Amino acid sequence: MKTAVIYHSQTGFTKRYAQWTAEAVKADCFELSEAREKDLSGYEAVVFGSWVCAGSLSKFGWFKSNMDKWKDKKLAVFCVGASPADNPEVQDFLKQNFGGPEFAGVRVFYCPGGFCYEKMGMKSKFMMKVFMKALKAKKEKTEAEKEMIRWISSSYDISNRKYIEPVLEYLKEL
Repeated sequence: MKTAVIYHSQTGFTKRYAQWTAEAVKADCFELSEAREKDLSGYEAVVFGSWVCAGSLSKFGWFKSNMDKWKDKKLAVFCVGASPADNPEVQDFLKQNFGGPEFAGVRVFYCPGGFCYEKMGMKSKFMMKVFMKALKAKKEKTEAEKEMIRWISSSYDISNRKYIEPVLEYLKEL
């Protein structure tokens, strides 16, 4: 099956997952800016990956705006975030963003990535600094907030090839 894997990455985690996926299923892999210029009509499956920030998927509007013309294709989305895969907030995020009927034909996956402050853009670094300062200033922190402070205090990488296995299984089903 001819598959296109398209990604939008800020610090490299999403790019890594896209490349792993494309390599495993022998798909074509495109950065979003390149994919926007491509004719994807010849593909039987389109996989879109991007990073999660503040409860939304970056550049997801591009994928959504193309879904109607891809009705004849198998569609998948992988979301890359800083939270571990077993964080209950991950399932809440997926339900909130992909629970509508318009996503009935789209398979959605989550892949934990991490934080790489060294590769983050200035705007993202600033937002994280403000968020961290507000979180640290809070007098009575919940355990979840204390854990979040530990997680986002410095760069970390929890990406792993094992997290693309469900994506690969879905693509092999097709």
